[in-house]
Amino acid sequence: MAKAKPSSSGTAAKPGAAAAPPATVHSALVTYTSMLSLLSLCPPFVILLWYTMVHADGSVVKTYEHLREHGVVEGLKAIWPMPTVVAWKIIFGFGLFEAVLQLLLPGKRFEGPISPAGNVPVYKANGLQAYAVTLITYLGLWWFGIFNPAIVYDHLGEIYSALVFGSFVFCIFLYIKGHVAPSSSDSGSSGNVIIDFYWGMELYPRIGKYFDIKVFTNCRFGMMSWAVLALTYCIKQYEMNGRVADSMLVNTALMLIYITKFFWWESGYWCTMDIAHDRAGFYICWGCLVWVPSIYTSPGMYLVNHPVNLGPQLALSILLAGILCIYINYDCDRQRQEFRRTNGKCSVWGKAPSKIVASYQTTKGETKTSLLLTSGWWGLSRHFHYVPEILSAFFWTVPALFSHFLPYFYVIFLTILLFDRAKRDDDRCSSKYGKYWKMYCNKVPYRVIPGIY
Repeated sequence: MAKAKPSSSGTAAKPGAAAAPPATVHSALVTYTSMLSLLSLCPPFVILLWYTMVHADGSVVKTYEHLREHGVVEGLKAIWPMPTVVAWKIIFGFGLFEAVLQLLLPGKRFEGPISPAGNVPVYKANGLQAYAVTLITYLGLWWFGIFNPAIVYDHLGEIYSALVFGSFVFCIFLYIKGHVAPSSSDSGSSGNVIIDFYWGMELYPRIGKYFDIKVFTNCRFGMMSWAVLALTYCIKQYEMNGRVADSMLVNTALMLIYITKFFWWESGYWCTMDIAHDRAGFYICWGCLVWVPSIYTSPGMYLVNHPVNLGPQLALSILLAGILCIYINYDCDRQRQEFRRTNGKCSVWGKAPSKIVASYQTTKGETKTSLLLTSGWWGLSRHFHYVPEILSAFFWTVPALFSHFLPYFYVIFLTILLFDRAKRDDDRCSSKYGKYWKMYCNKVPYRVIPGIY
């Protein structure tokens, strides 16, 4: 069996040897409709959500009435803030700080899974250190009066506007880079400009040898900004009201626990679909640079101006339920990671794991083997870890109670995203493993929800 070559940036790409782009899993009509819809609708939706949360009392009806009165185009132009120098300074300052931490902080060497072209990407696992430094620095700047996080909230619309435009330009850069200077042989064009821009040209794009672009966009900017904004909303509510409502405390605590879990397990994330299979294009990179800081943080954004007093009993119940879901989500990923790390020689729920040994071929024609876990959490359904992830999002949203619908948009979006991802992952695995995947599906028949779906 040919051995894959580990390298910091993968094997250099050669003309005519680029890996074929992944096939779409939906019909052509669905694929193009969804791509064009997301490309055109996501940017204005980010601004509309911010406006509704901050300036329309969280009411979709008020925003609708504004657009009906002024017309969609003129109404949107009236509420769309232009990027300001302050917004750009905040974005570039934060981005530069995270980039420096990504490059300079020490971390263990971690090898990702073998790519479709047979490469093994190498990472420096220093996310938890970067997370700790970021939060300590941010809170320290506030505590010592050097920088007031409320400024971020006060310029939030301008920041989102700058991110919408700036991240779009960044995705154009990724598209051009994929054509003229790909970082590895895990790259290539579908021959369609829209597909290449939306899904991406490269699997592991890097600047130089060590700066991994997807680690930056997904983890160090997207997830880190989520944590920073969660604290920002908490601080803003404190400055406005002189106290932080228990609803905001539960929301902030659960989101920070979830994000802490993410960075504790960051190397495991590098083995997931986002990093190991989805290329760096609008879908992943624009989503992490813009959608995560805006949509994922939206329950806290709503609570700034809508403090809810839950009372100790309800607040504690929601907090504990959320922590339990986050733990189960973590344990699902830990269980699979430990199974892979030990090559199946581990204990799952107190006994030897049940597994299927599956073989497959890389795009280079090399035969490889993988172990498919069919017991523990992974015996309940093929993507059971999505269930506690969706429930976690519900529990950090429910402190807002039910006066308005919009705070729950993130939970609904996440459910659709993860169910679609489960389908895409199943289709990819079916193509990759063939008869072995059929055996796996016979043994683990449910895709996400045990006994239902």
